[in-house]
Amino acid sequence: MTYNEVVKIGNAFLLPLVSELYGLEGYEIRLVDAHAGGRNVVYNCEKENADAKILRIAFLKDRSREELLGEVEYIRYLFEHGGSVSDVVSSRKGNLLEEITHNNHTFFICLFEKARGKKFVENNYRYREGVPITEYYYNCGKVLGKLHQLSKEYTPVHRRYSFFDKYNPQYIDKLIPSSLSLLKEKLVELLKTLEGLDRNHESFGMIHFDYNDGNYMIDFDNGQITVYDFDNSCFGWYMYDLADLWRSGVGWIAAAPDAGKRKKFMDDYFKTVLEGYRSETWIEDSMLEKLPLFIKVTLMEQIVDAFECMRNNGEEPECDEELSYCIKCLEDDIPYMGFFHEIYSCEEPFEYEERNI
Repeated sequence: MTYNEVVKIGNAFLLPLVSELYGLEGYEIRLVDAHAGGRNVVYNCEKENADAKILRIAFLKDRSREELLGEVEYIRYLFEHGGSVSDVVSSRKGNLLEEITHNNHTFFICLFEKARGKKFVENNYRYREGVPITEYYYNCGKVLGKLHQLSKEYTPVHRRYSFFDKYNPQYIDKLIPSSLSLLKEKLVELLKTLEGLDRNHESFGMIHFDYNDGNYMIDFDNGQITVYDFDNSCFGWYMYDLADLWRSGVGWIAAAPDAGKRKKFMDDYFKTVLEGYRSETWIEDSMLEKLPLFIKVTLMEQIVDAFECMRNNGEEPECDEELSYCIKCLEDDIPYMGFFHEIYSCEEPFEYEERNI
């Protein structure tokens, strides 16, 4: 079933049922434009003198009821224990997750409180007037550190999948085209390295797995960050989310032609992030030393996601400039996403010549 088919079914059948289930009578329910690679149909729900909501309809068969329950139960746990996240709204039946079957297809329904504030891009990447941007870097780390500290104390009822349940040699071999044999080899090597890492209580637990400024709102009155979109959350290394946060920082200095200047900025940026992070939880220096390794893992996730999206959309696999860049960095063992390497161009950031598959 395609995204557009779900939108049609939603308008004709699902939305009236959902409104009844969640008491959304009188709300204006508007479709949110899908972003590239989006796996859900999402609606903005607004009503005068009422808090705005976000409605999500999951329709792909790649996630089970158990996994979705694991997601919403984790979000509710984080919210109830002081995590800065958008809470899940219970239905009138008292459920965090509802399912509706139509023409033998099951749709999973969740409703969330809409986070206060704006995305950074909606504010034209301007931070709070008169406040240094370092406050934002610090808060990014602090909010993430709080979520990770809560995860260290979390015992799930419905358990989400673990990193290796998805990222394993068998899945890589099945998903990645055979023409990309060197990439497959490098990904398997990377997975073997990860298999040798410690997975103790302090280093491995529930993580967001997509922590960036596209998945949180900022209240520009006070700088508060509210996180949402735990759609990819899983059991993994806390260091992965920190590597994602490192990647988020490159945009601030991506246009600088001097690699030394980019390196100095990233060192200072990540130092501030870690100060915020360590104000809420601890991470060993031995794990921080593996930052280059986990930046590689974020590239692997991006590559896997790209091929999954092509498969889910029924498209033939192809490598555009961005995907080709990620592949090149992994195939040639170029660290830090090539950000300090001659492969990087500030005129065409993170792009490489397209390759045929």
